[in-house]
Amino acid sequence: MRLPVFDRRRSGALLHLGSLDAALGRGGRAFIDWLADGGFSVWQILPVGPTGPDGSPYWVRSDFAGRYAFVDSQELPDTHSPEYQQFLAGSARWLPDYALFEALSAVHQWQPWWLWPADVRDRESAAMARVSRELAAEIERVKTEQFAFAMQWRRLREHAQSRGVRLLGDLPFYVAPDSAETWVHRSKFQLDATGRPTAVAGVPPDYFSADGQLWGNPLYDWKAIQDDGFALWRDRVVQQLERVDVLRIDHFRALAAHWAVPAGAPNARGGEWRPTPGMELMRLLQRELGDLPIVAEDLGVITEDVEALRKQFRMPGMKVLQFAFGGTGDNPHLPHMHEPDCVVYTGTHDNDTTLGWYSSLDGESLRRVEYFLRLTPGAMPDALIRATLGSVGRLSVIPVQDLLRLGSEARLNTPGTAVGNWSWRLPAGALTSGLARECVLMNKVYGRS
Repeated sequence: MRLPVFDRRRSGALLHLGSLDAALGRGGRAFIDWLADGGFSVWQILPVGPTGPDGSPYWVRSDFAGRYAFVDSQELPDTHSPEYQQFLAGSARWLPDYALFEALSAVHQWQPWWLWPADVRDRESAAMARVSRELAAEIERVKTEQFAFAMQWRRLREHAQSRGVRLLGDLPFYVAPDSAETWVHRSKFQLDATGRPTAVAGVPPDYFSADGQLWGNPLYDWKAIQDDGFALWRDRVVQQLERVDVLRIDHFRALAAHWAVPAGAPNARGGEWRPTPGMELMRLLQRELGDLPIVAEDLGVITEDVEALRKQFRMPGMKVLQFAFGGTGDNPHLPHMHEPDCVVYTGTHDNDTTLGWYSSLDGESLRRVEYFLRLTPGAMPDALIRATLGSVGRLSVIPVQDLLRLGSEARLNTPGTAVGNWSWRLPAGALTSGLARECVLMNKVYGRS
């Protein structure tokens, strides 16, 4: 059962599961208890799928599986129970393929699937039967890991609901090139005869990047997806909504049009905008789900068609106060420009911490921040947190690093860099009862408790 999130003013905290020990067990329950004690009613998480070597939750090996590193090793379920058989039956659409994909990846020293022997790469029936027999033990291990993830997730969500805390999940728009989805659903992606992408994802040049951003994810074959009734995307969204109360779709603007870059290009400059049948996909999801429990990540340069798509299906967008102080007084991220149907942040997982951001400001930007917030020495990051909570936006979300008043040493991710990200851990004992009392007072003052 999903709990309502936008029925009243609420506040939440942003914390990656990878920042917690025993995230799906003891660590996650303790964090939920602290949130509830602090007057927060939403926990925003990042994508929870299994990752590659860099640990990026936006470069997952499967949308449907969970990352086993989040499991509490002291609370493993019994695989000889009827629940295990029920889990296997309920996961039949994706689990056998995912377990075989991971077993084959291990056998082939984690080479990408397009470098595997051709019969396995191309999923020929005789080869699939053979490797399924040969790798039966490894396949079973992967299945039991996913069972543990699913059971602990269910208990964690039940605990959250018992404390009045909602879960806000996150769906990456694209999957990793070396993923179970691209191997199993090859016809739904723009791949060549060997499985390599023919076109890849990114965004065009803008004020911040002269070459644009080249992400390298394979693009969807949207005609094939639409001809199949959007089954792949429907399953992606529904799977995540079985875990959370509301879901953020990352890079939402690509549901209106996506930037396509030829494979092998040195940067994203040579790409082009191509239409996406996002309107048709959203209508299908709305028919099945009713009011869509979706938040649109609409940051960056957003065109009218993207805004129209978001508003037609009444999906809240995002405002980030760290982006508010450039330009003029009509900057859409400034608090007086907000609308109720938005989620307001001090910063996101891609930003520096608020204290780190403020420490790096100078000149006109610093003057604007200090004038708008009427800062006194030592007032940051609390001043930006209060401005976020004071917004008319229905939901305010504060990264835990900001609640702890940490600097750049606690930054989670720096876009465009390949090392040093996703590794920040919540210090033991940092979330104190005293801090919870401070937070519950702020949440009461701003009508969010």
